[in-house]
Amino acid sequence: MREPAFWYRPPSWMSHLLAPFGATYGAITTQRMTRDGVSAGLPVLCVGNYHVGGAGKTPATLALVKLLREMGEQPFVVSRGYGGSQQGPVRVDQVAHTAADVGDEPLMMASSVPVIVSRDRVAGAAMARAQGASVVLLDDGFQNPALVKDASLIVIDAVRGVGNGSVFPAGPLRAPLEPQIARTDALIVIGTGDAANVIATKVLRHGAPVMLAHLVPDQVSVDRLRGQHVLAFAGIGDPLRFFATLHACGVDVVEEKAFADHHPFTPDEIGSLVSDAAARSLTLVTTAKDMARIRSDVRLQSYANGIAIFPVTLDFDDAAMLRNFVTERLAKARAR
Repeated sequence: MREPAFWYRPPSWMSHLLAPFGATYGAITTQRMTRDGVSAGLPVLCVGNYHVGGAGKTPATLALVKLLREMGEQPFVVSRGYGGSQQGPVRVDQVAHTAADVGDEPLMMASSVPVIVSRDRVAGAAMARAQGASVVLLDDGFQNPALVKDASLIVIDAVRGVGNGSVFPAGPLRAPLEPQIARTDALIVIGTGDAANVIATKVLRHGAPVMLAHLVPDQVSVDRLRGQHVLAFAGIGDPLRFFATLHACGVDVVEEKAFADHHPFTPDEIGSLVSDAAARSLTLVTTAKDMARIRSDVRLQSYANGIAIFPVTLDFDDAAMLRNFVTERLAKARAR
């Protein structure tokens, strides 16, 4: 889905026109969030956001994977597998599965952590537990009440915030902010900007911590791109952030091509990008998530070696705060 431009502008006639639909959608989601969930029998940490689209959930999830392993835990990610056809529960296999099967984000994360795709989150958590998980990281299940969550960590972009602050389809919010903030156990603000300041203040007043973090590009990838002219393309929730990161690293981006989030590239599209870059002596660059879709599609695999990947990780400004928060939540979960 490509986000409408008016979502990230001041309230307009379009957002006002769609507001009644947003009110209905928000009321349904808010009521749904109050339902009782099922205990997974092991700690569940949810990484989510207040709105549709990208905010940095995948880097945040992988940062938690790293931390949990340092703490001696065996984390498994449970995801609904957005964009994939598998109902699950199924453990993602990077050899056997494609992005069309399990979704691009689960396929990408499976190189770093065991990932279970399941539309039924309870069944997904049960499979994770049966296969040796000590902690479940619930990917993007904040508004879903199926599982009891021992902590909900909400990710927000410091530049985009929540756009016009309206509920879908009038804006990007999945539900009104107040009931979502009331269920927030920690807020992770990614990047430098002031678009999340008001929400961060409300979260702090609610008694939950606010953690600051930054996306850090892979230095080897940065060094390889220095001195080259680049054609960058991305089909993620916020392609502009990807392009901005390249620019901030001193990469000479000659042209940018933005596609909708989870965009299913066709051979014509990738072939055209490759040909265009070659004709202009440009280096073709994309994200790890986009490359997961390209490499898993047999029609596109032959193009993969000609496309550079620009991976990023998430670093927390106060790593001790995150560790202490996670340690406390795991202890409380296991004391129940």
